[in-house]
Amino acid sequence: MNKTILVCDDEKNIREGLAMALELEDYNLLVAESGNVAWSLINKNDVDLVITDLRMEGMSGQELLKKIVASYPNIPVVILTGHGTIETAVKAMREGAVDFFTKPLDLDRLLLLVKKSLRNKDLLDENIKIKEELAALKAYRNYSKIIGNSSNIKKLLETINQVAPTKASVLVTGESGVGKELVADAMHQISNRRNGPFIKVHCAALSEGLLESELFGHEKGAFTGAVSAKKGRFELANGGTIFLDEIGEIDLTTQIKILRVLQERQFERVGGEKTITVDVRIVAATNKDLLKEIEKGTFREDLYYRLNVVHLDVPPLKNRKEDIPLLLTSFLEQINRENNTNVKGFSSDAKNALYKYDWPGNIRELRNCVEAAVVMCKTEFVELRDLPPQIRANNETKSINIEVGLSLAEIEKQAILSTLNNCNGNKSKTADILKIGRKTLHRKLEEYKSEMKE
Repeated sequence: MNKTILVCDDEKNIREGLAMALELEDYNLLVAESGNVAWSLINKNDVDLVITDLRMEGMSGQELLKKIVASYPNIPVVILTGHGTIETAVKAMREGAVDFFTKPLDLDRLLLLVKKSLRNKDLLDENIKIKEELAALKAYRNYSKIIGNSSNIKKLLETINQVAPTKASVLVTGESGVGKELVADAMHQISNRRNGPFIKVHCAALSEGLLESELFGHEKGAFTGAVSAKKGRFELANGGTIFLDEIGEIDLTTQIKILRVLQERQFERVGGEKTITVDVRIVAATNKDLLKEIEKGTFREDLYYRLNVVHLDVPPLKNRKEDIPLLLTSFLEQINRENNTNVKGFSSDAKNALYKYDWPGNIRELRNCVEAAVVMCKTEFVELRDLPPQIRANNETKSINIEVGLSLAEIEKQAILSTLNNCNGNKSKTADILKIGRKTLHRKLEEYKSEMKE
């Protein structure tokens, strides 16, 4: 649907001339001879952008700007001014105008600004819709940290909701960075154990000797350095949930002790004789193929089947790319809060590059990418140039070959026709890529047609 632009100027020639030029660019136009008329039109119509003179009788352009910013903050406002009021125009920009133009107008520059401002408005409107969808999902679901509305995520959350209230052990699998820890956290938060402890153990980060002590605790004097008795993670998790991340890294001796906890709910501390009984729900995770580990003899088959009562496989991000807009919005909100920044979203080029990338590091890599982009961003929106090198490199760009000896006019013609062909004849997209007005593009194409007839 064509965008609607309101032109407000008390000079009839400027008002109507500008409206005519914008209509040639396929915009819908509303015109107003005063601020009061303009404000009435804004309240009665869906206006996408306002171009207004500063000095007018009755309601001035500055007053109109203040009303628009207060009531319709997403409508961009462009200020027109004479040379004597440039200082006032600069003040208007501080109050919310996107830019100002002195009369007589540079029409091509104005058309480019209009196109850019409308594109930014579309991005802001899209972000608002995604934020509303994100808020609705969080309000609707029992667990709000797993972000997504793809069929893969819906199915995963349905299973979590079904399994969480039970006592069944759960094995969570998936590539590194997909969010296996969040699945474990969801299992705990939705369960009847939510008021009990949630204890996390990253098994790969602990050596063989240290892991046993961490899991089961030790008595005073059990080994050098054991100056006092210490509770293990299983004791600390009593009445709650223990999450054993990277379970495939645990040695066979410790596996036997974990198997006993699963079967009998009992164990002894390292160096101790007293049997301790616990009520713990075990959620384990791995990015390894445990069946292959069983074949190699590095993982116990009986432990595997005790852990794998319920199997949850978390999909990689490349298989749920439709969730990227929600994830980007969620991460952007978090990172803006953490860094006291106000980046409003991602440009179309940046989003296209993010969709094309396959995300080998999954959700973790996406969040790191958003954080890096926010830090590097110099404008309201993250642009392609702000993204990490590997994502920019993955965003293929097509080039054209220019023969040596061509005139500038011939090079321009080749660039326009090649871009138009690459855009499948879409003139709006072509003009956008070449950063020229549609009117200019139409004029050039008519010139080329005339050349062919001659």
